[in-house]
Amino acid sequence: QVQLVESGGGLVQPGGSLRLSCAASGFTFSRYAMRWYRQAPGKERELVATISSTGGSTNYADSVKGRFTISRDNVKNTVYLQMNSLKIEDTAVYYCKAERRDDWGQGTQVTVSS
Repeated sequence: QVQLVESGGGLVQPGGSLRLSCAASGFTFSRYAMRWYRQAPGKERELVATISSTGGSTNYADSVKGRFTISRDNVKNTVYLQMNSLKIEDTAVYYCKAERRDDWGQGTQVTVSS
C-alpha cells in the first residue's frame, strides 16, 4: 500500500522558514523523481519543485526560485522542502507526489501571516 505522509507545516511570520518532510512507502522510492505541489484556497494545485530520482537535478517554479530548496534521502525514503523567506502568498496546503504515479498524501498546511 502506497503512503505519502507530509509533515512540518505550521504558522509562520513573513520572512520566516519551515522545512517540510514527506515520508514515502509502498513503492521503490529511489526510482522516482519526486515533486512538491501546493494548493491555496480557491486556486488550482500548482507544481512547486521537482527533484530527480538520484537528487542530482532540481527544478523550481519561478515564484519560489531562490527561496525554496528540494532535497531527498533515498535511505530514509523521504523528500524535503526547505522554505525560506516565506511570503503571505506561500500560504497553501503542500503535497508531495512521485512523478508518474497517481498517489497523493493528505498534505500539510502552511500559513504565512503576521
